[in-house]
Amino acid sequence: MAITDWPEGERPRERLLAHGPEALSDAELLAIYLRVGVRGKSAVDLARELLQRFDGQLGTLAEASLEELASVSGIGMAKAAQLKASFELARRALTQEMATRNSFTSPGKVRDWLRLKLASRGNEVFMALWLDAQNRLLKADELFSGTLTQTSVYPREVVKAALANNAAAVILAHNHPSGIAEPSRADEMLTRSLKEALALVDVKVLDHFIVAGNTPPLSFAERGLL
Repeated sequence: MAITDWPEGERPRERLLAHGPEALSDAELLAIYLRVGVRGKSAVDLARELLQRFDGQLGTLAEASLEELASVSGIGMAKAAQLKASFELARRALTQEMATRNSFTSPGKVRDWLRLKLASRGNEVFMALWLDAQNRLLKADELFSGTLTQTSVYPREVVKAALANNAAAVILAHNHPSGIAEPSRADEMLTRSLKEALALVDVKVLDHFIVAGNTPPLSFAERGLL
């Protein structure tokens, strides 16, 4: 049955207009974006299949390639391009917000951005969010990339990047593709080493986040590990 044949109170667009986007499921929001389905499937059916293909997770969907998205029956390259554009706009909006506000006093925004950026990566990635003296974002730097279980981080290179960006502070982040956010002993030792090295050039480490799956990124500062 086409969505236009549904009772008006059950149609995603009408529900959004009446109750706001928060009232809709992920599939319903995607359906509004897709606009139409394909023969035998409504836009909501297509959106559900799309989510199911990517483990039911928006983060995984956001990180999918154009080819992976287009391979889903009923999506095609045009809709895949639209989806990629929408997720990139979301990332840029969060990046711009962090650049114009005090990032450290808005940890929720930092967490949201990091989840969009790192949650679905299949290998370990180490990032630095370089901040100015007002804790506004200067640059999001993907410094090191490794394997499924580890990446090598070199404090000397981190210090060089801090100086190159004229940073006053930094928020560190890396992901755990295993989906387990708990810091390892190596993570704690690395954080201490980086904090000491960066202190020599007057750059303060405000936090270190571990991003894993769809759980909120773990904060070293909140755990008392800084």
